Amino acid sequence: MTTIIKRLTPDHASAYRALMLEAYRLHPDAFTSDVGEREALPIDWWEKRLTSGSDAADAVFAAFEGEDLRGVAGLSVERRKKASHKSTLFGMYVPLTHRGRGIGHELLRSVLAYAKSQPQLLLVQLTVTEGNRGARVLYERMGFKPFGIEPLAVALGEQFISKVHMWHDLRNATSRQRGVPGD
Repeated sequence: MTTIIKRLTPDHASAYRALMLEAYRLHPDAFTSDVGEREALPIDWWEKRLTSGSDAADAVFAAFEGEDLRGVAGLSVERRKKASHKSTLFGMYVPLTHRGRGIGHELLRSVLAYAKSQPQLLLVQLTVTEGNRGARVLYERMGFKPFGIEPLAVALGEQFISKVHMWHDLRNATSRQRGVPGD
C-alpha cells in the first residue's frame, strides 16, 4: 500500500492522540511527556495542536496508508521575537511494526520542507535519547548535528535519561543536496 505524508488537521485529533499515547506508553524514555499527563488532556487540546493558519505554532505531519496513521512528526515554531528564527522537532514516532520502510525519513523530509517554507526560520532543533542509535542515525543522515548532551533530562521514577541536543541549519545547501525539498 502507498504511504502518503500530509499535515494533520483537527479532524485527525482522535487518531493522533491514540498513536501518541501508544508512543508515550511503549517508549517512556524517548519522550519528555508522560502518558498519564497526556491521557488526561481533553480532546480540544489535541485539536488545537493540529490547527493551521497564521497563528498556529505547531504543524504535525503524518504518514498515512489509506486512513491509517503509520507515523507522525511535529514542528513547533518559537513565538518569542528574539527566538523566532528557531523551531523544534517534536513527537516523532513510527510504531515498531512500520519501521524500516522509510516512513521516518519521509516524515522528516516533510517537516524540513515545511520549516524551509517559513521564511523566518533558520534552524530546527531536537533532542534524542542518549543511546537511541536508530533515531540518531536517521537524524544525522537528514543533516542534524549534535551540539551537546543534557544530563538528567528526563526522570523515569528513580532513573534519569540523558538527551542529545541536535540541530539542522536550514540555510545549509547540503541539506537540499540530500533530497530535502525547499518547499
